[in-house]
Amino acid sequence: MDEKTPQHRMDLPAEQAAKLVNRVDIERGKDGTPTGEEFAVEVMPAEVLSNTVRGDVITVITTDGQKLVGKAPKGKPAKAQGGE
Repeated sequence: MDEKTPQHRMDLPAEQAAKLVNRVDIERGKDGTPTGEEFAVEVMPAEVLSNTVRGDVITVITTDGQKLVGKAPKGKPAKAQGGE
């Protein structure tokens, strides 16, 4: 086998998977206390450890252990598993 076998499952390239999910963070005021507002933070491709597509849902596991869920693009079926 010439090419390396990936250590973790990747149904989509890390760049594409990172664009499909967001991390939620809490906005903080000038004094550092939470304001109660939430905002989305983009995930960088380097943070994607693995990803799985099931139906129209993508699940991404980040290098720091977070499990993020997003909506997979239509028309992009999950990679075939096994033979016929």
